[in-house]
Amino acid sequence: MARIDAFLKLGVAQGCSDLHLAVGVPPMLRMHGDLMPIKFRNLADAELEAYITELLTQSQLKLLREGTDLDFSYVSGEGGRFRVNVFRKETGIGAAFRAIPDNMPSMDQLGLPPVVKKLCDYHQGMILVTGSTGTGKTTTLASMIDYLNSTRSLNIISLEDPIEFVHRSKSSQVIQRELGTHLPSFAEGVRAAMREDPDVILVGELRDAETISMAMTAAETGHLVLGTLHTTSATKTIDRIIDALPNDEREQTKSFLANSLIAVLTQILLKTPDQRARRAVCEVMVLTKAIGKLIMTDQTHQIPSQLQMGKEYGMQLMDQALLAAINAKEVDPEHAYSYASDKRQFQRFVTDMSGAPAAEPITSG
Repeated sequence: MARIDAFLKLGVAQGCSDLHLAVGVPPMLRMHGDLMPIKFRNLADAELEAYITELLTQSQLKLLREGTDLDFSYVSGEGGRFRVNVFRKETGIGAAFRAIPDNMPSMDQLGLPPVVKKLCDYHQGMILVTGSTGTGKTTTLASMIDYLNSTRSLNIISLEDPIEFVHRSKSSQVIQRELGTHLPSFAEGVRAAMREDPDVILVGELRDAETISMAMTAAETGHLVLGTLHTTSATKTIDRIIDALPNDEREQTKSFLANSLIAVLTQILLKTPDQRARRAVCEVMVLTKAIGKLIMTDQTHQIPSQLQMGKEYGMQLMDQALLAAINAKEVDPEHAYSYASDKRQFQRFVTDMSGAPAAEPITSG
């Protein structure tokens, strides 16, 4: 059994989401969003390197010594599956372990908006799940794949970096391929998937122009494509895709988004009122003719007003979702306040304004 398993076992028992290991500090657990040290000595460089190298294959060890960061999944000898990132920094080696739940959470358990199930009924087009690192995008996508796997007879090809949740085929066939293990890049994975009779293609991250272009092609040619971007709103997501591709493809990209983009879900994780868990809160944009026209005419800055008025389509701005979650007593109001855009409408929920960000001043004219 690897020595690092003792830290992982402790973290799982405490209900942490992540374990962080770095030279010069004790191991750290992320508990409901906050980082807390384990009662242990500060880790020395040689000690931590020995812990980490116990987990690595020879090829991974060679890459690490050449200066390459590593991403892989690890199953602990004490039980539990983890996504691992290993890196080097000024003081030595470092690593982050993300705990992957044993049970696949359903969309209902995650508290996702009801419209998400309807979006999964589409047969072609693109659905994007966006948000900052650590906001639960992978878990949301896993719940969507599980829903499709349970309710439809499909060939689902999932391209991941690394594989986190392991899907067992139910009504559908689920094929999971890992970057670096089964495929050299997401773009090559999408290209190969299109030759494998897919109904659904999940792209772990649309991280470069080639991957975005291949994913768009797949969505336009009769496949349902699910993917992620590190963007923090629907508007920023659309702008990022347009800006990522060459200028001479700009009109083609806008046309794709106006016709083949199904929806953008942007999520954050907020503490619950008892501070013992976190809950996903989502902004939802569902493509309509009005939004498509805004994309084609370079007026994406007007998309938020469409979200605000689009309740009948299942749409909501992040501020609307935050207010609904506060009123339902699902999230901590002060944590929600820190994520709100228009903070004035949230001030009545905040008991201690001394540490809260200032609200935007009201100006006339």
